[in-house]
Amino acid sequence: MRILIFLVLFFGVYDSMAQIPVDTKGFDKKSGVQVSQKGNALNIEWPAGNSETGRIILDLREAESLFQALQIGMEGKYKTIAKQLDPAVILTIGKRDLVSQNGWNIFFDKTAYQKYTSYPVKLVKSGVKVITSGAQTEIIVSGATAGPFSGAYHVTLYNGSPLMNVAAVMNTKVDSLAVIYDAAMVGKDVPWKKIFWSDTENFIRSTNAVKTDTVEMMAVKYRTIIGEGEQGSLALFPAPHQYFYPLDNCYNLEHVWYGENYRTLITGFGIGIRHDLLGDRRWVPWFNAPPGTEQRYNFFCLLSGEKDGKVLEKVKAFTHNDTYAPLPGYYTMSSHFHQEHSDDVLTRKPMAEMPGFVKAFRNTGVNIVHLGEFHGPGSPRGPEAKRWPELKTMFSECERLSGGNFLLLPGEEPNNFFGGHWMNIFPKPVYWLMSREKDQPFVENHPEYGKLYRIGNKEDMLKLLEIEKGLAWTAHARTKGSTGYPDKYKEETFYKSDRFLGAAWKAMPADLSQPKLGKRVLDLMDDMANWGQKKHVIAEADLFRIEPNYELYGHLNVNYLQLDELPRFQDGWQPVLDVMEKGKFFVSTGEVLLPSFKVNGVGSGETTKVDKAGNVTIHLDASWTFPLNRAEIISGDGNEVFHDVINLNNTQAFGQKSFSFTKSMKNRKWLRLEVWDVAANGAFTQIVWLE
Repeated sequence: MRILIFLVLFFGVYDSMAQIPVDTKGFDKKSGVQVSQKGNALNIEWPAGNSETGRIILDLREAESLFQALQIGMEGKYKTIAKQLDPAVILTIGKRDLVSQNGWNIFFDKTAYQKYTSYPVKLVKSGVKVITSGAQTEIIVSGATAGPFSGAYHVTLYNGSPLMNVAAVMNTKVDSLAVIYDAAMVGKDVPWKKIFWSDTENFIRSTNAVKTDTVEMMAVKYRTIIGEGEQGSLALFPAPHQYFYPLDNCYNLEHVWYGENYRTLITGFGIGIRHDLLGDRRWVPWFNAPPGTEQRYNFFCLLSGEKDGKVLEKVKAFTHNDTYAPLPGYYTMSSHFHQEHSDDVLTRKPMAEMPGFVKAFRNTGVNIVHLGEFHGPGSPRGPEAKRWPELKTMFSECERLSGGNFLLLPGEEPNNFFGGHWMNIFPKPVYWLMSREKDQPFVENHPEYGKLYRIGNKEDMLKLLEIEKGLAWTAHARTKGSTGYPDKYKEETFYKSDRFLGAAWKAMPADLSQPKLGKRVLDLMDDMANWGQKKHVIAEADLFRIEPNYELYGHLNVNYLQLDELPRFQDGWQPVLDVMEKGKFFVSTGEVLLPSFKVNGVGSGETTKVDKAGNVTIHLDASWTFPLNRAEIISGDGNEVFHDVINLNNTQAFGQKSFSFTKSMKNRKWLRLEVWDVAANGAFTQIVWLE
């Protein structure tokens, strides 16, 4: 018996001391990163910018925390930010409805209201790889599992920045799964002295970090929670747009937390990010997780030797303080908002002189906002006694709230005549009704409202767009109420008309295995080009109520329109429609900007010729905050779509550069360009047509 006890104790101690193998065959010693192993510790040091060096020390023993230490320093003198930390991820796994609507593109799903199970990602360390990818160093720790998922933890370091990404990269063989995730850095003991964050009014707040039985969940600005140790701080935050699956409302749903024993699934004291499982209590589609795909359940950390929450300023820089940065020669425009402000005015709801939604947009740096009023309230089909005053109210309120560097434009999502859902915009106030009886005229003059249009069918609608120089496009194409559109009407006269712009882009559905956002409409953009009409794709947000304390930025995107000046509401906004119609704009989540894009010297929306060898020359000016991941030149020949991926993982954070590419476009009819960063933020151009 004594021998048995001795053997059990011996092998138990041996197993806890055993270390896992380290594979550095993919590591480039000339990368500027230093990797060394001393006993059970694997040290990785990387140039973190501003003469600083970041260092993480991984513990190779199975029973010990993965991060023995996180450090930042200069000239070999390191400050220890935290010790004995583990990454922690919870996967909440439900069932995706792939049958009733349109497969993985579904939005009208209610996964949170069906059966689901939550699993913490468990790590049994079985091996480590260190791989160099340009200016990035990836440390892969295998042995991660969570329910039907398996994979590894990936820790990515970026030369030139104290930034690191931590991801549970997981895949499953099970079909039809939808997932939501929470994530954290956790210590068995309390690893911090204080916790810092910014409240929704942009004030830095703090509390002492003490062991407790509770978890605090908070609505914050910038999606960031900061743990301060004795010698520095660690800021933890998600990818600013990728982390938010599509919802109707951008409520601030307390996306950060700190405390002990989170959801009774994470042992220890943590700081982290989270999702509300019920979302906005409407449609809750979560994230797609198709079988065989590598889903990145990830978050970012920023190391700093500063205290008192000062590191937040460096986090904010990655999103330009959650604003859309001004760009010479451009104005920002965002579209598709069901604020229903007109109904609020007509029903005399109390509101400030400048309503909250206007403050929110202006605070975010959006110059032009295109509404989608009367989506629920209102009388778009009549009676006329209600419709005309509703339109007059919308027009007068848009004029009242416009001014300075802000233009509020009337608009609707008519969802009539053409099929599916679609948006419209006119270059001035237009009074029109979405119904017409047989004995009613198409247009008449009214002493108070001027011209009144009554629309009875798709021919009337196209005629109105032509007369008043309006534009229409497919909203949320191939999903929601536009499932099957614009494909179903691509041969219709109205679609082929120059009054039909194309479609609108939003990051929907969400799939964390993809290095980009919104693949659904990007694919449609290519299909429309191959169909043969010159169409464009604008960004849309498709959001309902908005207030300054909501998580607007994470759910937003914009169009950067090439405009010399912002039109005055009183003069009409034809220049806005001209830019849209000509394709003189690019779409961005905000972190990547493309101020110049030329193919053989011509810009997007224009036509050029390939040279005798079938080549074109592409010039691109780009700026970015997060390190870039890739550029993609997409082209088509009228049948096939071709993707030329250019690896940009040698870029560092906060850069700008002019790129030049010579590419063969023999037999191609069009091309466009996308640029994406390591957080799946990005920008894409409109199409250049080839002869």
